[in-house]
Amino acid sequence: MNKIVLIMAGGKGTRMNNSTPKQFLELNGQPVLMHTLNVFYRYDPSIEIILVLPDDQWKTWENLCSRYQFRIKHVLKPGGETRFHSVQKNISALPDGALIAIHDGVRPLVSLKTIERCFTEALQFGNAIPCIGIPETLRKTNEVKTMQVDRSHFKLIQTPQVFESTILKKAYMQAFQENFTDDAGVVESMGNKIHLVAGNPENMKITIDMDMVIASALQLHFNPESGFIGTQRSS
Repeated sequence: MNKIVLIMAGGKGTRMNNSTPKQFLELNGQPVLMHTLNVFYRYDPSIEIILVLPDDQWKTWENLCSRYQFRIKHVLKPGGETRFHSVQKNISALPDGALIAIHDGVRPLVSLKTIERCFTEALQFGNAIPCIGIPETLRKTNEVKTMQVDRSHFKLIQTPQVFESTILKKAYMQAFQENFTDDAGVVESMGNKIHLVAGNPENMKITIDMDMVIASALQLHFNPESGFIGTQRSS
């Protein structure tokens, strides 16, 4: 079955205290986005890579590719008003009978094993969503009180989220809803059961300036095959 990945890179960097969009910031010698595309190419050189980028950032990206001599084959596609709309406008023309991964462009530390798990499980179950446990104590709050909750019932959700193309395309025919915060939510709203798989803890989403510091340190000891080289915290 054909494999396709949509790399979503519509960030403006407003929470980074930096005028440069976060996907273009340099991480240990190369823009974040290049690290992200590279890991999918390493996973499978034949995978079709689609980079969804606001069209006003295309020239910047092309200049960066020239400057860093970035040669990994990919196709540029324009984004939409929201992430939902960006996905919606770019999957309708994709083929049926394929596995489509959707990945945040600012998650450069996803491991090859996580990607492999997602594609393998999606082939069997129709979708696969990577997640990790929560090591910290959780408390639920309201206007009156707070209460501790069992953290084993909660997971942190990551990307790539992989779907059989027919399921994904059908789900994105519906209208946008404010509670659609990821692709799994869109697919689940159509009555589909979501299948969770193990992610890797380093697969963080770079959102604020501190995240760049953490990602830079992690990457120096990161093994793309399996993840971080060292002792993992249990959840």
